[in-house]
Amino acid sequence: MLMSSFDRFNEYGVDGGLAAKIFGPKFDVFTKLFQSHTAMQVPDVEVKYLVAGAIALKGIGGILFIFGSSLGAYLLVLHQLIATPILYDFYNYDSEEKEFVQLFIKFTQNMALFGALLFFIGMKNAMPRRHSKKKVPKTKTV
Repeated sequence: MLMSSFDRFNEYGVDGGLAAKIFGPKFDVFTKLFQSHTAMQVPDVEVKYLVAGAIALKGIGGILFIFGSSLGAYLLVLHQLIATPILYDFYNYDSEEKEFVQLFIKFTQNMALFGALLFFIGMKNAMPRRHSKKKVPKTKTV
């Protein structure tokens, strides 16, 4: 069956596409690990909505961040906090395995990006805001 040029680039599909196929099993393992350590129940969510949310957070946050917005940085921090431990689950592998090293490197790179975003937010909040210069009325001398 021939694919149109639109279908070739539309990989999200109705089920979340390849991203959902990769993210789904990792999310299941993460939720089981999270529930076993915290005794909190994670609500059932379809993976395609998680993928769509991740795309939205990263896309909107990235665009706002490019224009220097703190809101964009906060959205990207939220994305990093949620996605990094799920996607780069080095803790599920033995340290001798090849996957462990690859996932650990990517995890630490994402943590470095997380730190850079926190630095940006901190510097943005530390800078004094510009106040509009109001004309101060001059005192009249007699």
